[in-house]
Amino acid sequence: MARDTKRLGILTSGGDCPGLNAVIRGAVKTAERHGIETVGFIKGYEGLVDPVTYVPLNSQNTSGILTQGGTILSSTNKGRFAARIGIDNRLDLDPKLLAGVKATCDQLGLEGLICVGGDGSLAVAEQFHEYGIPVVGVPKTIDNDLSATAFTFGFDSAVACATDALDRLHTTAASHERIMVLEVMGRHAGWIALYAGIAGGGDVILIPEIAWTYEGVCAKILAREKIGKRFTLVVVAEGAELPEGDTVTQERRQEARQTRLGGIGNVVAYEIEQRLGRESRVVVLGHLQRGGPPTTFDRVLATQFGAHAVRLIIEGRFGEMVCYNPPAVESVPIIEAVNQLSRVEHDSSVVQAARALGISFGDAVSTEGPFSQPLIACPKATESSVTGAPAATSPAPGPTATEPAATELAKATFATASATLSGQEPTADGAAPDLPLEWAIAAEYKESHVW
Repeated sequence: MARDTKRLGILTSGGDCPGLNAVIRGAVKTAERHGIETVGFIKGYEGLVDPVTYVPLNSQNTSGILTQGGTILSSTNKGRFAARIGIDNRLDLDPKLLAGVKATCDQLGLEGLICVGGDGSLAVAEQFHEYGIPVVGVPKTIDNDLSATAFTFGFDSAVACATDALDRLHTTAASHERIMVLEVMGRHAGWIALYAGIAGGGDVILIPEIAWTYEGVCAKILAREKIGKRFTLVVVAEGAELPEGDTVTQERRQEARQTRLGGIGNVVAYEIEQRLGRESRVVVLGHLQRGGPPTTFDRVLATQFGAHAVRLIIEGRFGEMVCYNPPAVESVPIIEAVNQLSRVEHDSSVVQAARALGISFGDAVSTEGPFSQPLIACPKATESSVTGAPAATSPAPGPTATEPAATELAKATFATASATLSGQEPTADGAAPDLPLEWAIAAEYKESHVW
């Protein structure tokens, strides 16, 4: 060995995801084969200081955890260890915390510390490295938004969860001829929505990277109705911006480090129902995407990450993070890994494949002939607040006070979308112009089912 390593530490920080236990197991078993003891710190970085909380790890007490979701070491995304790196966006840790962590590592005789976490947790690890603490990083995020690695463990499991949900929503949507909106995780990047949308047969995918409009979404729904498809599946990432440029947020708790996203699915479903008069329902997967056993791919990748992290410690390559550069597991400096997010490129092969299938991203670009023209604006449903948009619920039987307004809005939406697709302007009274033959089905459906 390059170093006389006797003991190492490992911790899991930030949000949980499938595969964390596989990393722990991979690291422990690899370390044992090199005669190295392993200790695991409880609740992430908090276990390193005041009070120091850790447990010895070995092949016996990590047996059977490969298939388990979550983390046996517990985790937290709150507490004293909040850090950012970057020239214009740096947030330094308290020097007393850094000194405390260094003292813990020295007292326990740790030759290296494996930190498993996302961009925020890895920013902490980078500041450890700058302070002289021997640390290596393992990337963890179901969003798959770290630029230095092709994939992160947990992503494949999250996509599998969302895909299974779409499979189930497909049958109920078809049975009741409804619009089903599935909201998935993805703060800055829409990888989960994109991959699950393709794998689960989604019709519309809304992600943070591609600007979209309600007209684009409605036009896709009408196009499906034109060919007799009376239901539509919409997949939306929680971080996708509304056409007005806002993100939908929940009430922010004082101790939260980031604004808590969530609720865009309700906004999208509400607008669809108001504009087209179609029954729309919402499913928010939330933490279901983080829980449960990891997929085969995530088990293998996470195990490789754990084993490679131990190798980095043995070789004294501190300040590096393991990464997946297919087909190999390699490493890069931590600072390079967290300085740039991996986001969906508009012209990526995956997006191109989705468009080739006829999937809409709610924008003006489409592979379907009539949809190649820019979409024109249609009226908004209501002036509702972004954070408190009404839930998408079915209207009560019988006429209501809001029914006439909703009907007029639906007519206007149909007129504008239809006019755009046919290359004509709507008439002065808002009625749809003469439609081409291929729109006869949609027009007939409009008369018999909506108004």
